[in-house]
Amino acid sequence: MSILELFYDVDNFYQMFEQSQQGKLLTRTSAKRGPKPRLSISEIMTILILFHQSQYRHFKAFYTQYVLVHLRSEFPRLVSYNRFVELIPSALYPLCAYLYSRLATPTGIAFVDSTPLPVCHNRRITRHKVFAGLAQRGKTSVGWFYGFKLHLIVNDQGGLLAFYLTPGNVDDRQPVPHMCKKLWGKLFGDRGYISQALFEQLFEHGIQLFTSLRKNMKNRLLPLMDKILLRKRSIIETINDQLKNISQISHTRHRSPINFLVNLVAGLIAYTHQPRKPSLAMSEQERSLLPVLC
Repeated sequence: MSILELFYDVDNFYQMFEQSQQGKLLTRTSAKRGPKPRLSISEIMTILILFHQSQYRHFKAFYTQYVLVHLRSEFPRLVSYNRFVELIPSALYPLCAYLYSRLATPTGIAFVDSTPLPVCHNRRITRHKVFAGLAQRGKTSVGWFYGFKLHLIVNDQGGLLAFYLTPGNVDDRQPVPHMCKKLWGKLFGDRGYISQALFEQLFEHGIQLFTSLRKNMKNRLLPLMDKILLRKRSIIETINDQLKNISQISHTRHRSPINFLVNLVAGLIAYTHQPRKPSLAMSEQERSLLPVLC
């Protein structure tokens, strides 16, 4: 997707979003001080999303070495890097709304997983102040971390269906019912989602939960297609890897909780605009046979 196409899509959404929010937000009783921003919210959103589509690992390098040098014609009213950082929080609310508009349509097959988002090295936990009272210590299969957990649900085409952010010490199963309110069909997860109570709660809402078994659990009979789909759960692990290594949603250089959220949301939006996503490549004919085989 080109810069022009991305800005066109973002700007069209923001114009509709701004019209829908008129009269709903609290207004200032006094005039706002300071200069009026030269960049529009649509331009700020576009630049933030572009960063996650680029090969840069640091936003400062992306803005100073690429945006200010090569995108002057696309954004003629560019501001300095320090001024742009001051404008970033103003884009959080529109970015969240835009991300919700980019969510995919449920297909009856979904995969759930969580990934840690550390905010500092473990040796600096006692000295960390930026996310004090927000981040928590958590543990994954690779060890302890201090930060947050990003919970995702995707369909078999790689489309993002739901997302949820929690402190690092929250159980993976806790946000699942909230994330599945608009879903249906089959949901596949790893051993961390084993729970009879969760299975029954989701089953009442038309969702069947499938998880791999622990070593001390008895094997159970499953239809062949369900076993195959359970082995394809790596699709969401691939998506998590792309979000961290391509979209740069995880790093320990944040100096503001709001900018951390902006970086996360913009990274998820950049993934939704990705032309080719990890998928099972199931044809419509194979999808139509799925209920029969299951």
